[in-house]
Amino acid sequence: MLDFLGLRDTYGERDLEDALLREIESFLLELGIGFAFVERQKRITLDGDDYYMDLLFYHRRLRRLVVIELKIGDFKPADAGQMELYLRWLDRHERQEGEEKPIGLILCAGKKRETVEVLELEPRGIHVAEYLVELPPRGLLEQHLREAIVRTRLQLEQQVVDRSNPGS
Repeated sequence: MLDFLGLRDTYGERDLEDALLREIESFLLELGIGFAFVERQKRITLDGDDYYMDLLFYHRRLRRLVVIELKIGDFKPADAGQMELYLRWLDRHERQEGEEKPIGLILCAGKKRETVEVLELEPRGIHVAEYLVELPPRGLLEQHLREAIVRTRLQLEQQVVDRSNPGS
């Protein structure tokens, strides 16, 4: 929930980033325990082209860098390619001895579940999450909760089937 940012109606990625940095303590608490802010708009150069990571954090318990890319629209498959570039660059140039491989979070206004699933991003260290700048109506929240429960049950049932049929 990013409602604490006070964003309304029309805003850009830079507005979202600026608002987050103004409220970095609240944002870090939303992310969870162990995050340390490293850099904003981390510039990397490849073949003479400049690229900028929106936000770079370090997670103490995970012992790894965490890139957060902010998108004001829905998740697009190209966003995964951009994130993969960042993660590979960080792994090659910034990862220090004893650290795990960097991971990335694409924080977007919307995502299409099937698109994210087909891309199989998690094994590559990429996660996609939606943000809300204000609470949706109660009925919509309840519907999403019911759908999440059904999906989780199906996933758990599939795991049980997979464990009971290891050779298939």
